[in-house]
Amino acid sequence: MTALPLPDRKYVPGVTERHAEDAFDTIRDQAKAVTETATAVENPAWAYGLRLFDAGFWWEAHEVLEPVWMNARPNSAERAMTQAVIQLANGALKREMGAERAWRRLCAIALDLAAEATRVDAAPMGLAYADLERAAGAIAAGDAPKLGA
Repeated sequence: MTALPLPDRKYVPGVTERHAEDAFDTIRDQAKAVTETATAVENPAWAYGLRLFDAGFWWEAHEVLEPVWMNARPNSAERAMTQAVIQLANGALKREMGAERAWRRLCAIALDLAAEATRVDAAPMGLAYADLERAAGAIAAGDAPKLGA
């Protein structure tokens, strides 16, 4: 699979123009039918969602990761870790928007979810608790958080 290009712009509510409703349907449709840690690296939507996150496309990462989360088994480590990444992306977006209470709350929720996920598996979806903790710390410091290698 050829690497998808990053979007031409990032969406920040109230600041920039929103993407077309179907802008991410192609990659969203490529999410594995069942989200599992064993196949996370082969899940195009997961990989692209993390790439978007690392490039600072917070809203876009959330959009792409949503079907990955929905396709994870209920109460699974994969579901909790994917939701943690989504909440962290939301937190980074709120930080960028200047909504302090919201980004702090979302980062705390993300870390709680990551802790839940890593009680079952040390690195569900290829991420450890420390990865999310480091990213949350970067958000708090006003730096660009990264989850990828």
